[in-house]
Amino acid sequence: MSEVNRITWTTYAAPSRFYALAGACIPWFWAVALVFAAAGMWMGFAVAPTDFQQGDAYRVIFIHVPAAWLSMLVYLVMAFWAAWGWMLNARMASMYARALAPTGALMTFIALWTGALWGKPTWGTWWVWDARLTSEFILLLLYLGYIALTEAIDDPRRSAHAGALLALVGAVNVPVIYFSVRWWNTLHQGATISMTSAPKMASTMLTAMLLMTVGMWAYSFAVVFTRARAIVLEQEADTEWVRALR
Repeated sequence: MSEVNRITWTTYAAPSRFYALAGACIPWFWAVALVFAAAGMWMGFAVAPTDFQQGDAYRVIFIHVPAAWLSMLVYLVMAFWAAWGWMLNARMASMYARALAPTGALMTFIALWTGALWGKPTWGTWWVWDARLTSEFILLLLYLGYIALTEAIDDPRRSAHAGALLALVGAVNVPVIYFSVRWWNTLHQGATISMTSAPKMASTMLTAMLLMTVGMWAYSFAVVFTRARAIVLEQEADTEWVRALR
């Protein structure tokens, strides 16, 4: 294979190459998001059976659980790219971390909001300072703090470094969220899906949840890539390739 055609793990580290790749991928991610989310909503709200204990109130899990998973995953990915950009002075990594933060904050907010909708009929209250709920709320504050900090500093390099420090410190909260139901006696139920045991739900419920998860993942890729392209144009405004786009 020639040097021109060879693709390595650093090929798309250049903002111009990432911009082109992201632009080509975004329509596909939107298509996957719409198809899988529609299928998941139909399975979850029309096909899945009514729960014998919680009735139809449980159906909020088809939005709540995927959003909660993504809230933690996106934070870890954001912290990884922020650290990568800080250690190697990789501009594209820092830009991608910055693009991830609003989507992670949105998923965390959705998880908290749908959790409240689920908690009212299940626990009889919208909110308790439960270990799982409190640590998830702290995650939202960490996202908002990262966004505020990076936006408050004009110099991109200083902004990326400060944001990376906060993101890395905040990453400690993610395992606290995940293991909180094991470490403390909480109202929040334990894991319904585990890698080491059979699912504690009907197959149609599990299918609906996994379809919604794929749909939310694809949505996250679509909006993060769109936001990253906007950040690239903002920070690379003085380069020749950006001027050639105008």
